[in-house]
Amino acid sequence: MPDAAYWNSFFDAAGILDCLGFLPDSKNDVVEFGSGYGTFSFDIARRTHGLVTALDIEPALVAQVTAQSMIQGCHNVSAQVRDFLAKGTGLADSSQASAFIFNLLHIEVPEMLLAEAYRVLSPGGHLYVIHWRSDIDTPRGPPLEIRPRPEDCADWMQAAGFEQVTHVRLDRCAPYHFGLRAMK
Repeated sequence: MPDAAYWNSFFDAAGILDCLGFLPDSKNDVVEFGSGYGTFSFDIARRTHGLVTALDIEPALVAQVTAQSMIQGCHNVSAQVRDFLAKGTGLADSSQASAFIFNLLHIEVPEMLLAEAYRVLSPGGHLYVIHWRSDIDTPRGPPLEIRPRPEDCADWMQAAGFEQVTHVRLDRCAPYHFGLRAMK
């Protein structure tokens, strides 16, 4: 990962959450797969009174999110070191109102990650996905040849059981990304 300031410059986190339809006033728990620097964690936390479980495999990033959550007054963020691809989230079935998978579906078996998101979401819960576009060169992101297309992600989401998969334009807040929203 590049340094945090450079990475965060690619995203208008609050704008992305607005475009995806993640509205304030939620009182339910949320899981974020691959929280990284917390680019989205704190904006998510400010919109909910529930617990935001921010998972990442990198201990240094989790420590940074933990420290920043206190500095930013986001006491409802629980940053945890977790290899959720190998071991799952450790969260109970149907325990989360929302799940966020940002910039991860280029992994070898994205269906496994989507199945875990489906498992932990409560009925009526929402999944929010963004990923680097594969149709243009971007200043960061995985190699173009392994980036999924929006249609691929939508197909995987539906195969995992998600319904009402909706493509979301992110041009004004994340020009290098596409977005999807779905419901369990």
